[in-house]
Amino acid sequence: MATPADPHSLIDGIERLIQVDVGRNINALFDAAKGGLWAAACALAGSSAVRVGLITGFYVPLGSPPAAETDGPVGAALLAKGFEDVGVACRLASDEPCRSACSAALAGAGAFHVAVDADDVDTIIDRWRHAGITHAISIERCGRSADGAPRNMRGLDISSYTAPLDELFAAGPWETIAVGDGGNEIGMGYLPRQLIAQHVEHGETIACVTPARHLIVAGVSNWGAYGLLAALAILREDWRKQMLGCLDETLDKAVLEATVVRGPAVDGVSRLRAMTVDNLALAIHHKKLREIRALAETVDGV
Repeated sequence: MATPADPHSLIDGIERLIQVDVGRNINALFDAAKGGLWAAACALAGSSAVRVGLITGFYVPLGSPPAAETDGPVGAALLAKGFEDVGVACRLASDEPCRSACSAALAGAGAFHVAVDADDVDTIIDRWRHAGITHAISIERCGRSADGAPRNMRGLDISSYTAPLDELFAAGPWETIAVGDGGNEIGMGYLPRQLIAQHVEHGETIACVTPARHLIVAGVSNWGAYGLLAALAILREDWRKQMLGCLDETLDKAVLEATVVRGPAVDGVSRLRAMTVDNLALAIHHKKLREIRALAETVDGV
């Protein structure tokens, strides 16, 4: 048996696996957010009574059909399943245009007891406070730019399709964690706006100004969810089996298929209703998933 690896080093290694640019020129964002996965995982794993609120759903108005994109709901559903399996209460917030895709993703994951909140923001805030949410995790959710409008990577104002869930994210008293991959997602206000403007196409216009306490920047946001599952498996031995169980190719495929078919949902890049995420084939995502899981499994020196 090998010597058990240091958890911090393992999680930093997982962060390197998820920080692979897929064509958005975000290497500078990776560098600026380095250490975010470790910090986010520690915030969750170190809390004695965790209650999680997930936020996701990025609408693609020019999709065929117009729908939520596949990146975000899939990763959120896998996290919801992991939390449910370890007995952590969890809710998921989105908005009406993305509700069906989020519900389909949760059903595909088997996270049947996770409630979906898609009401007005004030109602959701009250509901989350009453539920005692301790950690809000936003995954691939378009956030406010400097002029107040949420904008997609093409610079299009999608405020007519996007509820202001930035207000929920920032309403507290929950600790905030965010996952993004382009600079326009909730949480990217953690980074200097000029950094996003300098490196990302349309960055000056699209950069989200809503910050997170802990930011995970990944090449694909679903990879950030994979990484967080793996990091929690490393840090919490009592959660390990369940979290690693969510890093499963068959489960991931089932979640994506449910999201696309029953949501419906579309690829955010190609804008097509297809079994792809960010225009990358499922095989590419599953190779990444296997690499992440394999590294996490070395925590015991196996």
